[in-house]
Amino acid sequence: MTDSLSYKLKSGKPNKFLYLVRKFAGLAVPDVYYRARLAKVLEQSKSRPDYDYMQQRTDYYIRLTEPWQMSADDEIRRERSWLFYAGRIGDYRRKLFHTAYYLDQHDVTRWFPKALRWNFCPGDVYFTPQVPTIVKSRLLTVDNHNSVVLKLDKLRHFFFVRDPRKFTEKLDMAIFRGKIRQSRLRRAFLERCFGKAMFDCGVVGRNEGCPEEWMTPKKTILEHLDYKFIIAIEGNDVASNLKWVMSSNSIAVMTRPTCETWFMEGTLQPGVHYIEVREDFADIEEKLQFYIDHPDEAQRIIDQAHAYVAQFQDREREDLIQLMVMQRYFSLSGQV
Repeated sequence: MTDSLSYKLKSGKPNKFLYLVRKFAGLAVPDVYYRARLAKVLEQSKSRPDYDYMQQRTDYYIRLTEPWQMSADDEIRRERSWLFYAGRIGDYRRKLFHTAYYLDQHDVTRWFPKALRWNFCPGDVYFTPQVPTIVKSRLLTVDNHNSVVLKLDKLRHFFFVRDPRKFTEKLDMAIFRGKIRQSRLRRAFLERCFGKAMFDCGVVGRNEGCPEEWMTPKKTILEHLDYKFIIAIEGNDVASNLKWVMSSNSIAVMTRPTCETWFMEGTLQPGVHYIEVREDFADIEEKLQFYIDHPDEAQRIIDQAHAYVAQFQDREREDLIQLMVMQRYFSLSGQV
């Protein structure tokens, strides 16, 4: 199913064309302008009242603490949903992978000398690299130190909504629209919940091997907000809708996350920021009914989800934390 022009205009998602125009216009500013300001910007950040918090976030994204040696060998490897690049940051080119990743990484790397080397793995990363590597997503495992997280694919993952409706004004139902993407969890959810009265769910896009009756038209974000509950199930890595769902007056319903991004999904607490359900979804109807019957408890989760989202809405601070992450990455690799 190809998205209609009408859907694209009404979807509620950020306008990709305007985003790309703004980003490409920003490329006209010489990188030397940013490199000349880096030391001053990092030093001035230390006087911010939230600097300790920024350091905590930096520690979270880059868990490396010991010096390590960057390889001098260049390498490019491609897989279906990701690319591995080892080389100079100044040699990374837009055509190597999706344009969004190029623009997002350039927002950060343009502040540093082009000769610095890095390992970069853009895309849906559902493994831990063998060497310290910049990624969008990492596994929630004890030994994930080689996965260094930056805020990548921002247009798709990092946008929030203003929800005009209160939780109590919404339908006593849960909605899911998404692709299967070979996701065991998404298939298990649909097998259990498709066609049940409490659920409006279905698969969008191209049929990837699911029953034909699961295929359904897309709904806009505003249409999603008619429902008290929005299903946020991991696909290749994280659930891309989780950020905007948590900024709404609906509640995210999901299994415990196995991957995380700049959103720090690993710090989310079930029953505090979202409704957690079993991986076989056997308890989902009971959980939803509880919050339908206890709207005060539901509102408590919504309020705490909003507070969690708020920490990512200071754009200047978010940019500074990314610089701090990269500064530490280059420092520990002995390059600065």
